Amino acid sequence: MSAASLSRLLLLSAIWGGSFLFMRIGAPVLGPVMLIVFRVGLAALFLLAVALFLKKSMALKAHWKHYLVLGLFNSALPFLLFAYAAQTLSASLLSILNATAPIWGAIIGALWTRTLLSGKAVMGLLSGVVGVMLLVGFDRLSLLPGADIAIVAALGASFCYGITSVYTRSIPSIGPFANAHGSMWAATLIILPLVPFFPVNQAPSGGVVLSVVALGVLCSGIAYLLYFRLIADIGSTSALTVTFLVPLFGVLFGTLFLDEVVGWYTLVGAFLVIVGTALVTGFSPRVLFREKTNKAP
Repeated sequence: MSAASLSRLLLLSAIWGGSFLFMRIGAPVLGPVMLIVFRVGLAALFLLAVALFLKKSMALKAHWKHYLVLGLFNSALPFLLFAYAAQTLSASLLSILNATAPIWGAIIGALWTRTLLSGKAVMGLLSGVVGVMLLVGFDRLSLLPGADIAIVAALGASFCYGITSVYTRSIPSIGPFANAHGSMWAATLIILPLVPFFPVNQAPSGGVVLSVVALGVLCSGIAYLLYFRLIADIGSTSALTVTFLVPLFGVLFGTLFLDEVVGWYTLVGAFLVIVGTALVTGFSPRVLFREKTNKAP
């Protein structure tokens, strides 16, 4: 991996790790629905500006149904569930629970294709389960009212990403930028009708407004562009490394900016979840040191 690609990988991991910090700041004030409608709406507008500048088309007439499915399971539903959970859980815990997405994907894929998981994948699944049990069993926030529902919501968000990973394998290649652009508009249209039923909890401060803008433009719009560039440069397997790095930044930012407590259970639980994800996906760090021989389509 070149120094430029490594820099992009670390930057993307930091941005997506920061998304849980911004949700933790914005969700208690704006509520999940208002926070996420701004997130996907700003991302859609940003990607529209990029599409106009680069003269990229979504082929909306041909793929609008696909964008709706992708917008629901890859953006609208998981974003809402994470934002709901962010009203109670820490940014650190949210970022670690997010790393279970590939595990859910492996389980859903096995059920969909009616195939048995390999021994290594089963070990990864068990490692992930033990890691989550440690996290939710010892974290003091899990004792707060509604925390159990928030944990289920966060895991449900990761489950949605697992659905998306299986779904995208069964469709023709449309192009990563078009997928991102189309799905953000679809997510906006899906969430927008909910806004009148979920008013803002309180007037947002300047910090909350900045968090919303960062979520939309930085953590969704710019992050997608970085991710697509990584896939093109180093391949999807190496780009998967971002899954393992996001919790590190999520925990770091939660500790630095929100004074979240990092106990032994946080570190051990995160380690078990990341190891479980690596086993389930068959990921090996050695792929980072291999040159990519073919460009991604």
